[in-house]
This record gives sequence, structure tokens and C-alpha cells, in this order.
Amino acid sequence: MSLFVMMISVAFVSGVMAQQKPAATPAPAAQPTKLEKFSGTVEKVDSANKEVSLKQGKEEMTFFLGEKAKIMEGKKELSLNDLKQGMNVSVEYTKEGTKLVAESITVGPMKVSQASKTEKKW
Repeated sequence: MSLFVMMISVAFVSGVMAQQKPAATPAPAAQPTKLEKFSGTVEKVDSANKEVSLKQGKEEMTFFLGEKAKIMEGKKELSLNDLKQGMNVSVEYTKEGTKLVAESITVGPMKVSQASKTEKKW
């Protein structure tokens, strides 16, 4: 009889252990969004949609101004309306789907055109 009770106990314990779910693996921590950079000249500013388009060579990119984005020229903070066509800027941005979201825009020194560099000889 004790052998019978022991066999039933082993069968019961085995069945219970087989039904236990394995411990859930923790989800991987969300990786911080990677900032990318683009530098170029301002082609267009759309204040209503909070967009700025930049061009570098043949490449043109349009950025949406992020909620916490700052536009800086040296230590001075600017608004989107302060950006003008032809200004040299660098943008740090993230990709949200197909949207490029500017996290910061830094205004650089204006390029001196070739015409103003050359001296006129009379």
C-alpha cells in the first residue's frame, strides 16, 4: 500500500510541476533614441507647421521642431522665426517613423560668398 501511495504522490507532483509556467523573461530596456546630425543652409522656414528645410549640396531635408527643441546662436536662444534663408545651421535630430524631429538647431557663422572674397583690380 505504501508503494501505491508513493507512486500516486510522485505522479501528482510531476503533474503539478509540468503545469507551472516558466519565469517570464524581462523585456529589454528601451534603447535611447539615437541623435543624428545634418548641416546645411536654411532653404525654407514654415512657422505654422514648425518646419525648417535645409539644403547641403543636392540633398534637402525637412525637419519638424521637437517640443523641447532649442535654436541657439552662440549663447543666445532664437525662435524659429529668427531663422532666415541662407543661414548655416547644424541640426541634431531623431527619426520618428518617416518624420525627422529636430532636437536642437545651432546657427553657425554666415559663409562669405566668393564674390566678396575676391578683390577687384582696377
